[in-house]
Amino acid sequence: MNSFAFIIHPLDPKRDVARKYPLLGKLLPEAAIHFLSRFWPPLKISHVTGARSEATGETIEGWLIAVPYTAQRMLHLPTKEVYRKIVAAGHLAEALGADILGLGAYTSVVGDAGITIARELEIPVTTGDSYTAALAVQAGCQAARWMELSLDKGIVAVVGATGAIGGVVAQMMAPRCRRLLLVGRRRERLEAVAERVRAHGSAQVRTTTEIAAIREADLIFTVTSSGGNLLRSEYLRPGVVVCDVSRPRDVSEHLARERDDVLVIDGGLVRVPGEVDFGFDYGPPPQLTFGCVAETMALTFEHRFEDYTVGRDLRLEQVQEIDRMAAKHGFRLAALRSFEREVDMATIQRVKKRARELLRRSAGGTL
Repeated sequence: MNSFAFIIHPLDPKRDVARKYPLLGKLLPEAAIHFLSRFWPPLKISHVTGARSEATGETIEGWLIAVPYTAQRMLHLPTKEVYRKIVAAGHLAEALGADILGLGAYTSVVGDAGITIARELEIPVTTGDSYTAALAVQAGCQAARWMELSLDKGIVAVVGATGAIGGVVAQMMAPRCRRLLLVGRRRERLEAVAERVRAHGSAQVRTTTEIAAIREADLIFTVTSSGGNLLRSEYLRPGVVVCDVSRPRDVSEHLARERDDVLVIDGGLVRVPGEVDFGFDYGPPPQLTFGCVAETMALTFEHRFEDYTVGRDLRLEQVQEIDRMAAKHGFRLAALRSFEREVDMATIQRVKKRARELLRRSAGGTL
């Protein structure tokens, strides 16, 4: 049986530690978890079973492996030290018999985004960014349809457009909207992304280093590794859809509750074919997973045991390929979710109603 391993790590320190060690999660303060994460070794969290390809009927197995570093630790420790612990997790995956290793959350973006890790291991590596990008576009466009936004007449913004996922999301959205706004920190890199985007669509493309410019957007994809609540309430117009692909999130749950006229969705969860059991509650509901995990699993079904998505040069053709590959084996975009809760049509109607009320008040000069 072909197999995979996938690396996870704590994003919300107390909550995520409590998933595996309830007493430690309850007793340890967050600062202690950040400190101690430097000294815990990688460990096998669970055995994944039950995933079955719709195309071939083949089943695969896998393992979730934890790198105990918190996101905060990864941001502040020397890159070489973080590499060592990720490589140690990779060696554990090799010992378990995995055929391919997926890098989750910050382990996929630290340093050179998987290149060094792949060089140090015998098994191939993928960050899962290709399928994550494909799912984000699917989720964002579905949410826009539900909110009755006409993207062919509207504006789409990509925050973090110079990143691997952000750049390819921009390329995929260019043929689908009238205007595209690319937001990033470095002007030269933004202009290079803009040139690639213009080659893949007819949208008018504008670049900016000012995040407040997203105030004009109808649909926003935010794909950064800033590690904080980047988007503020004053940046969001009534009725906008925000697809937050970043982990940790760029949009706080407090902001989403405060702005009942805005639809904030997660970057796309996928339903796994078969009766998958991940053996551990690492965040998504049963039968669902993140795009990065699904990419690793789809490559395992396809017997594509090669370094797939590594580095920061994400190619549109590769994103389209993994999207087709995943669909072939039965991976499907699940119901839209917001902060791990399903978005139903009643929620959509409430957001639309509230947005219309605010826009009417604004037009009347009372907002």
